[in-house]
Amino acid sequence: MNCLRAIALSLSLFLVGMVGPIQAQLQMNFYANTCPNAEKIVQDFVSNHISNAPSLAAALIRMHFHDCFVRGCDGSVLINSTSGNAERDATPNLTVRGFGFIDAIKAVLEAQCPGIVSCADIIALASRDAIVFTGGPNWNVPTGRRDGRISNASEALANIPPPTSNFTNLQTLFANQGLDLKDLVLLSGAHTIGVSHCSSFTNRLYNFTGRGDQDPALDSEYAANLKSRKCPSLNDNKTIVEMDPGSRKTFDLSYYQLVLKRRGLFQSDSALTTNPTTLSNINRILTGSVESFYSEFAKSMEKMGRINVKTGSAGVVRRQCSVANS
Repeated sequence: MNCLRAIALSLSLFLVGMVGPIQAQLQMNFYANTCPNAEKIVQDFVSNHISNAPSLAAALIRMHFHDCFVRGCDGSVLINSTSGNAERDATPNLTVRGFGFIDAIKAVLEAQCPGIVSCADIIALASRDAIVFTGGPNWNVPTGRRDGRISNASEALANIPPPTSNFTNLQTLFANQGLDLKDLVLLSGAHTIGVSHCSSFTNRLYNFTGRGDQDPALDSEYAANLKSRKCPSLNDNKTIVEMDPGSRKTFDLSYYQLVLKRRGLFQSDSALTTNPTTLSNINRILTGSVESFYSEFAKSMEKMGRINVKTGSAGVVRRQCSVANS
């Protein structure tokens, strides 16, 4: 009898121990009881403001990507540093926009539900809503992320794939986050909207191997046009260029078509054609419909949004997104 009681007690303790991790996972409508209107507040704010700044859709999804690739999706990209060594001070994030937009949403949520909705969840929700309101795909955003308090520029530099990446670098950095080659191709599809600064690709035009040469993988006619009309020198770090010329406001398949024509703006775009698996995925996407692309993109976005999330008792809910200890 004592043996049976011991087994029963052990089993009950095991089950209790299992409850924590299960409950701590992300879930749809996580704030249903604690802040019922949270997702609608985010959605309404985005809806009311995105028409005045539609380019923010691309900026916010980029912010979400950069946040998730460093310490997981924990809002650490938003943290300010007085010493200039936070994630947002790192080279990959110097051109990230939308910080004020996220802060404004946070202020509305804090007024309604103080200390409840995390900055990490706001990034995830706002980036999805912005893409939807500009005519792009929709995807599930389970919530319940908690915020981190650590933000290091060196980690951002080490983990965010730079536009100069070759295939090996891309594969490694995505695999480090639990993302596969299919995810790499699909998430790169976000380059169908938005712009880039010349400094992200002028090495391909003027000094690809350090000898004043041009990247042979870049279409020569496209390169000549970029040199004459967009980026006249290697040192241009102010001019912005469409990543998907003629279609930068439309979430479509044009980006992949340009990549196959050797007109992807970044070296990382071109790198997708150097591996048989990623090249095959591009061709497969192009033989399908935009709706099919949307469906697949949605799955990869939801997967990315789960990278190393802090839930339950891990992390905090920062009252000010830009302040680590708020």
